[in-house]
Amino acid sequence: MTQLSDKLTNFIQQMPKAELHIHLEGSIQPKTVLELARRHNKLHTLPSDNEDGLRQWFTFVDFPHFVDIYLIIQDLIRTADDFALIVYENGADMAAQNIRYREITVTPYTHTDIQDKGLNFAELFSGLENGRAQAKKDFGVEMRWVFDIARNLTDKPDGSYDPTPAEKTLAYALEGKAKGSVVGFGLGGYEVGYPPELFTHAFEKAKVAGLLSVPHAGEHAGPASIWGSIRALQADRLGHGVRAIEDPALLATLKVQQIPLEVNITSNLCLKVFPSLATHPVRQLDDRGLFITINTDDPPLFNATLVQEYTLLAQEFGYDAKGLARIARNAFVAAGVEPNVKERLLKEFDAWVRKNR
Repeated sequence: MTQLSDKLTNFIQQMPKAELHIHLEGSIQPKTVLELARRHNKLHTLPSDNEDGLRQWFTFVDFPHFVDIYLIIQDLIRTADDFALIVYENGADMAAQNIRYREITVTPYTHTDIQDKGLNFAELFSGLENGRAQAKKDFGVEMRWVFDIARNLTDKPDGSYDPTPAEKTLAYALEGKAKGSVVGFGLGGYEVGYPPELFTHAFEKAKVAGLLSVPHAGEHAGPASIWGSIRALQADRLGHGVRAIEDPALLATLKVQQIPLEVNITSNLCLKVFPSLATHPVRQLDDRGLFITINTDDPPLFNATLVQEYTLLAQEFGYDAKGLARIARNAFVAAGVEPNVKERLLKEFDAWVRKNR
């Protein structure tokens, strides 16, 4: 590990940043988890009534364990006001880390269709938008939404594929796009047993409508998941994508096509995708000419921040300020935000880098 200079530490903190891979339901801080549990008389569903206890709870043994905890937290988000609170707190977190733009992934189907919350999509969306508007007003930050399908909810009782979750999520995404703030269509959940090809029907319609195709691939499944996402889902970006390192032909394709990878280093370690920082391929992927971005996935659940992820790049992978700025710029370039906002954000970023290099 390299000891960073104060100058580089300050550079990382103050550098304008964008983040493309963060889940709303996984971005809730422990204090807010407790607040929501008390609000809805569900404190008994948690293993602890204090923040330190919850942080210890967020020690995952594998991906299914992570999903179990994720679903318990998700059950606490029950009203439009809950969504507004979580989004607003995202804005406060962005301001604290100088994150100027975030694309936040939301899984609406799990809140409106499979849990008895009495919550409809209009209420959910109004909460998202109210929180987003207040955060922009108070902190000057920009957020847009990615609506994603949860793969593990697409099983019929007989084990066959149920297209309903994908089709409903698509309908919600198209409605949100029409209102100007949904920019991407995603695919999350456990990859194993749910190949991308199952979801071609929904992604084809999303692409025609102008949404970015941003499936998770190459996290808990290998290169086949990435190939399927490229070929069947016409992926514009890949959530994770890090297991491309296992397939030289895939690495060559990703280099030529410059499909951005949404890399989440700490998440990959916590969920055992790679056993250690020494084995994580982020530097190899970058050195081979792939288009990488840096993200946090579910930051409180992994005790991570975006500042810490960039610090890891410097401490563990040898990046200097120039390299960090190059990678940080990638996220603005790959963003799905409307062109005039992207142009403004890039101009602000480039001006800051020129002033601070």
